[in-house]
Amino acid sequence: MKETLQHLFEHKSLSRNEAKQVLTDIAAGKYNHSQIASFLTVFRMRTISVEELSGFRDALLELCIPVDLSDFNTIDMCGTGGDGKDTFNISTLASFIVAGAGEKVAKHGNYGVSSSCGSSNVMEYLGYRFTNDADVLRGQIDKAGICILHAPLFHPAMKSVAPVRKDMSVKTFFNMLGPLVNPSFPKNQLVGVYDLELSRLYNYMLQTSDKNYTIIHSLDGYDEVSLTGDFKVISNYGEMIMSPADLGMSPVLPEQIPGGNSIPEAAKIFTDILDGKGTEAQNNVVIANAALGLQCIDHSKPIEKHIERAKESLMSGKAKKALETLLNTN
Repeated sequence: MKETLQHLFEHKSLSRNEAKQVLTDIAAGKYNHSQIASFLTVFRMRTISVEELSGFRDALLELCIPVDLSDFNTIDMCGTGGDGKDTFNISTLASFIVAGAGEKVAKHGNYGVSSSCGSSNVMEYLGYRFTNDADVLRGQIDKAGICILHAPLFHPAMKSVAPVRKDMSVKTFFNMLGPLVNPSFPKNQLVGVYDLELSRLYNYMLQTSDKNYTIIHSLDGYDEVSLTGDFKVISNYGEMIMSPADLGMSPVLPEQIPGGNSIPEAAKIFTDILDGKGTEAQNNVVIANAALGLQCIDHSKPIEKHIERAKESLMSGKAKKALETLLNTN
């Protein structure tokens, strides 16, 4: 690690193979926490390269415990996290709306690092038991339309990094990696990123894959469609800047979409929205993100049709039913 750090401190970058090897060695427990923290800090100080991010992804996918969900045309919907905005669990709620609309979701998630409550925190609080049993997960996605893939159960390589990330409490390149290393290898991917540079990196990597993908970034820094302003959408079909008005929605203020100060508060916001008790701002934000997920799966229809589908799933209680079914099959 000393040679690697010296190389990086000289403002040099790693090749794809070098990046893969370093992360493989970290996973093997070859380095102490201080060395790992120093390594992670480098990529807080400068932009990560496509080669480096690709190498890190290669290592995690090679070391992961895969789960075969190929019988289903699944989508993963998640943000990178690390935007520092501490919103409620928008991508997780949008995932249940998509499941309620009849699609299949393989949701990759983890505990919160830079926010108080990640998707895994709220799902665990609601009684979901994490598993990497493929038969259980296939049963859940078949009955509920959704299953939750809790990252630590599928990425043992992360074990040596988790306490360092927790102590640092800031976004690291692992935030960038999360949406790229779903162990079920879904064919559809909606991912929110926290800056434009990362959206370009993701576009470069995903356009060489066989996925249908949509990358979203709110220009004021959210890693999802926050409706607080304009947002960028990049997909297999090109890229565009959109506004809330393009979705037939009013702008939202940041103070209308907070995540709560604790896991119980976050879970209450989560269940209130599924129970039909959400505010207009909360409902519109999750509907907007769900609609873009639905369009990622089926790009033949205009966004307005997918907004209708998402709204119907939420307001009719189908999204709530997906959650209840998932918890009952757990």
